[in-house]
Amino acid sequence: MSDPVRAWHRLAGSSVLLDGFHALKHALRFGAEVPVAVTADRRAALALADELAPDVRDTLDALLSEVPQEAYASLVPRPHPTAVAALAVRPSREANLRTLAHAPRSAPVVVLDQPRNLGNAGAVIRLAAGFGATGVVTTGTLDPWHPTVVRGGAGLHFATAVERLDVDELPHGPLFALDPEGEDIRGVKLPDDAVLAFGSERSGLSAELRSRTDHLVALPMRPQVSSYNLATSVAMTLYHWSATGGASVS
Repeated sequence: MSDPVRAWHRLAGSSVLLDGFHALKHALRFGAEVPVAVTADRRAALALADELAPDVRDTLDALLSEVPQEAYASLVPRPHPTAVAALAVRPSREANLRTLAHAPRSAPVVVLDQPRNLGNAGAVIRLAAGFGATGVVTTGTLDPWHPTVVRGGAGLHFATAVERLDVDELPHGPLFALDPEGEDIRGVKLPDDAVLAFGSERSGLSAELRSRTDHLVALPMRPQVSSYNLATSVAMTLYHWSATGGASVS
């Protein structure tokens, strides 16, 4: 690319920021369209690829443009230790909605009901991708494609369908919501087409989502412990699904 910095400025307003080597690596593995990628140290970035991602090494070799450290630092909110950044094309909403609506589903959809913490949302998307969940849906005002969420997700937004929807637009399937008053999850088998809903870190499930819930389930918790971190709750629930007959992760 003759002028990657100029291309960056032209595309930045409509693209997804991939902040760091690992975010770019994951995005490429799952088919992201990446029109521009820069690094302050091309040799070091390719050495990382040789060590950690030989499957995308040739793609990175063709894609990465080296720019001065000052230029790289000017393009990102804060420089990443790997000195790598890229811009990707966001998947179309229509394609994600088709994925979420497809039946039969072989893996659950995770719903974050009015989440507040951007980093937690990113961690959940990373977990969902790791377990092969069909998608992650947020309700409320948080943008699941916010740069901080994408950073927390390590580029794995491209490995699952990520969208923001209203409660009445949620995908079909039995809705299981996590709530301290629910049935112990250890006695419940979560079906592959389940919609798994988690309330916000501060206020729990919204009244609107609770009214649509088919099953309330609870994670085991020692008395006097108030709650788990959101990402921890999602991890425990997806593990329970996978360990009790859910689709295998390969």
